[in-house]
Amino acid sequence: MTFNALVVEKNGESEVSVAVQPLDGDQLPPGNVTVAVEYSTINYKDGLCMRAGGGLVRKYPHVPGIDFAGTVESSDDSRYHPGDKVVLTGWRVGEAHWGGYSQKARVNADWLVPLPEGLTPKQSMAIGTAGFAAILAIVALEDHGLKPDQGEVLVTGASGGVGSIATAILANLGYEVAAVTGRPETADYLKSLGASRIVAREEIDTVSKRPLESETWAGCVDAVAGGMLARVLGQLKYGASVAAVGLAGGAALPTSVIPFLLRGVNLLGIDSVMQPFAQRVRAWQRLSGDLPLEKLDAMIRQVTLTEVPALGAQILKGRIKGRIVVDVNA
Repeated sequence: MTFNALVVEKNGESEVSVAVQPLDGDQLPPGNVTVAVEYSTINYKDGLCMRAGGGLVRKYPHVPGIDFAGTVESSDDSRYHPGDKVVLTGWRVGEAHWGGYSQKARVNADWLVPLPEGLTPKQSMAIGTAGFAAILAIVALEDHGLKPDQGEVLVTGASGGVGSIATAILANLGYEVAAVTGRPETADYLKSLGASRIVAREEIDTVSKRPLESETWAGCVDAVAGGMLARVLGQLKYGASVAAVGLAGGAALPTSVIPFLLRGVNLLGIDSVMQPFAQRVRAWQRLSGDLPLEKLDAMIRQVTLTEVPALGAQILKGRIKGRIVVDVNA
């Protein structure tokens, strides 16, 4: 069983090389389900895994790709059979375990989810970890009381993968979405996804000297963190919540406890990696029903494995718009 994969190899202490190589089935890592991969995608973590010093890969050679969708080829687990369509996100696949930038993958059955009805493998990877995290954030906000009639919901990093899908879902559910972007040229794109207002990044990415500002946002899906998240916390309405999904703006949070104590706001942490199976199924069911597929299709750019390394570098610089789907067999 020979197949192609994108392999990261370490060259000395501070350099890596990334290239498509033929591999043999015997080289696949341990696991009880083998999947013929059809599609993967590109996430921020994938960019980190393809560069030296990214901090996620410990053992080389390595096959990155934290998401994949495909067809079960063989299985030693009774839950999956040859021919089943499956999706995988998280579980440190693509980081600690070989991932989806490969025509074959061998994984633990516990990490898989059946492909939801109504979605193709390509669409599921247009969603990927980014969309999975976006719906987890929206569900968390709703579980903490968010409703469409409460006012504007802010989405930061809106032109990226998480932000694009969050914007489309929220708008489809009847929310008024204010989309934050540092790229003015994406305004029309964000409005096509359902954003009712575009907020320039410079309006909100500086830390305010005041711990509280005017109550503006009914909720927030935040993919940026850093000073922007600190600013948003001081602008939330009383009792509102922000779901923290990413840290493109840095891991620090330069704020005080004042918004929490005087306005009762909530900071909700969203982890997409270790979610239990039942929560994953719930999230994918919501995605298949709440994300307008015509808007999803408008976000997609399809590429081949050979194009992935350059795009991995671009995503680390915040230069990727929407969702990139990787056809591993092209």
